[in-house]
Amino acid sequence: MNTSTPKWLALVAITAMAVTVGLRGAAADLPEMDGVPTATAETVGMSSERLEQIDRVMQAYIDRNETAGVVTLVARKGKVVHFSALGERDAESGAPMTHDSIFRIASMTKPIASVALMMMYEEGRFQLRDPISKWLPEFADMRVAIPSPPQERVTGRYKTVPAATQITVQQLLTHTAGLPNSYRGITQPEFQRMSAQTTPGDTVGDMVKRLAALPLNFQPGEHWEYGRATDVVGRLVEVMSGQTLDEFFKERIFAPLNMTDTHFFLPESKLDRFTALYGPDANGQITLSEAPTAASRYVAEPHTYFSGAGGLVSTARDYFRFQQMMLNGGELEGTRLLSRKTVEMMTANHTGDKGIWLAGPGYGFGLGYAIVTDLGPAATPRSERSFYWSGAFGTIFWVDPIEEVIGIVMQQLRPYTHINVRPDMASMTYQAIID
Repeated sequence: MNTSTPKWLALVAITAMAVTVGLRGAAADLPEMDGVPTATAETVGMSSERLEQIDRVMQAYIDRNETAGVVTLVARKGKVVHFSALGERDAESGAPMTHDSIFRIASMTKPIASVALMMMYEEGRFQLRDPISKWLPEFADMRVAIPSPPQERVTGRYKTVPAATQITVQQLLTHTAGLPNSYRGITQPEFQRMSAQTTPGDTVGDMVKRLAALPLNFQPGEHWEYGRATDVVGRLVEVMSGQTLDEFFKERIFAPLNMTDTHFFLPESKLDRFTALYGPDANGQITLSEAPTAASRYVAEPHTYFSGAGGLVSTARDYFRFQQMMLNGGELEGTRLLSRKTVEMMTANHTGDKGIWLAGPGYGFGLGYAIVTDLGPAATPRSERSFYWSGAFGTIFWVDPIEEVIGIVMQQLRPYTHINVRPDMASMTYQAIID
């Protein structure tokens, strides 16, 4: 009896072993971190080899001294298949970037504040079309600034007329309330003066009252205009819940989701993981803007101003967990923050064909998230219905419910639009999908 293995069967066995070893090798490259479920890319329809392109592209930016360091994360179908830390978190000291480095996430705070308010919605506290003056009476009698007519005697750059309607909760969440802001609008100088009035010990409630004293840039609901609306969202959470936004986030979101490194103000015990902030010089080379020390405004006392528009620091790991909850329809590992239907409502386009100038054509806006509505004008590989937002210091995330993909970039650079780190991350992620 011939007991030898046929050559063709031996070849199949060797090939299978090689593939298995290769997959195990790819999985071994991912960090073992609590709360980060990992898998080999091929098991979720992605290519390990093609995902390596992310590191090559990001390392090139670091090598050109255009950004100090980058953490990138890709997850598909609930599993992290790429998680990389490159460069330095603090170029001055030479401290390396690590997977658990802590970043100023700026406006990536906004989706978290929006979820907090929608948790209040699910408790029956409000309807989206309710006027915010029900809880914040300072917004009851708003006026709208209009340019001074050329043949009318006026004493300033504009005159005001009564707002035709009151600001609604929905308009706050979609940035269509007309609030003054630092970006544009006839009231921009007044907003800048108002912002300069902030003093140590102020709360967001103090700022919101000053904001309400300024006229609107347009009638509520007329246009999309980015600004401080999510600070007002956060203030609504405080009034409705009876807690500070810091307390609400800790108790209702961060603890349930095991987001252990997300804070409004970083504890000094974690300074050894805090990233330095950089900006480009005239030649596009990084120069230090803020050192990662206890003097940072994200660390220093007093801890009284909890900005829903942009106050948090976090890690890629924590932020992945939050957005995986959203991709799952409001639930993560048995903890439910929202219903699937509320998440669907939040990630629908609420702004019609209004121009979302900060995102560009092909986008709409939901309740706290920008929404991809048309792939061609958007010029993105992310699927229609993908939702995303970004931060002023170069961070970005997106959630693609069609491909079940989450992408995250963490870096600390402002301004950042002179380089393509963020769009390159999307390109390199989607070119790795092979199913």
